[in-house]
Amino acid sequence: MVNVKVKLEKRSYNIHIDVSASNLIGNFMQTMKVNKKILVISDTTVGNLYGRQMVELLVKDGYAAELCCVSTGEHSKSVDMAMELYTKAITLKLDRNCAIIALGGGVIGDLSGFVAATYLRGVPFIQIPTSLLAQVDSSVGGKVAVNHPMGKNLIGAFYQPRMVLIDINFLSTLPNRELYTGLAEVIKYGMIADKEFFTYLCDHYQQILDKRPEVLTEIVRRSCEIKAWVVEQDECESSIRAILNFGHTIGHAIEADTNFSRYNHGEAVAIGMYGAALISKHLNMCSQATVDILKHILLQFNLPVSAPECGIDDLFKLLYRDKKVLDNKITWVLLNEIGEVKLCNQVPENIVKLALAEITQSNTPF
Repeated sequence: MVNVKVKLEKRSYNIHIDVSASNLIGNFMQTMKVNKKILVISDTTVGNLYGRQMVELLVKDGYAAELCCVSTGEHSKSVDMAMELYTKAITLKLDRNCAIIALGGGVIGDLSGFVAATYLRGVPFIQIPTSLLAQVDSSVGGKVAVNHPMGKNLIGAFYQPRMVLIDINFLSTLPNRELYTGLAEVIKYGMIADKEFFTYLCDHYQQILDKRPEVLTEIVRRSCEIKAWVVEQDECESSIRAILNFGHTIGHAIEADTNFSRYNHGEAVAIGMYGAALISKHLNMCSQATVDILKHILLQFNLPVSAPECGIDDLFKLLYRDKKVLDNKITWVLLNEIGEVKLCNQVPENIVKLALAEITQSNTPF
């Protein structure tokens, strides 16, 4: 088993990564000394695949585990759904030492974490991410939230889990498109912090697409290490943690402009990374060769680099709805080279629109 430590003083926790890691859930729960009542939150898709198995493992080790499944999809990440889960927790008489487990992808992790952070002012929270996107990104770092009709993740908190348990076997049932969306975030880590890791992705792309367990374990491990390193320096995103948003500013605008239905999160981030690279090139921060290398690996992993359905003016307006906008200035994460980025809030409007024109009028099909 691979272990990655997130070092946050009293809020430190371990990320356990292995094939069949979820089979050890009872052992890990016992080390945390939580009460026997546990609420397992999942969605209908993951719940049907793994929910009963997870409850049985917990019951075998003496826990009174209850599974609660919400509808699959981004629409479940809402205040209304959080209220339903509060009611479930109250009905089960969960106290402050009873744990909530998130079993699922990013939506479930965000929703369950928000409920855990706010129910009784905070109860123990465990992440068991089942998608690659959640394993390498949303399950680590303590960002939890629900959406508002006017934007994603506008209602949330920083609330660290007590543990993250990553079972590589869950990826065997992951649809290919969901694998690709997680790979967008994996590519991001190489782009912002580790050129050698980026090269590893380029060299092993076929094994990754073939879901080779040893290669998937390696990319999950290194991604978690990079995210842990960033979070340890800036837990509440006041400075360096913003580099994790590479590609997300444009990506979130694309998601909103297409009603969260045309592109999933990783696909939108892929387009956003390409757009951020184009801005960087136009500012003479990085070379055309760097932009081309990024574009090539995105296409290798079946990710889009254009959003022809979107309009330049619509996207530009949506950029300013992003929760990271301060004093009406966008903090961009821009490329110096592969493995090195820079924060910049002084990007001229014409440069941004030039990049938006390129990603909305590209001839690259998707």
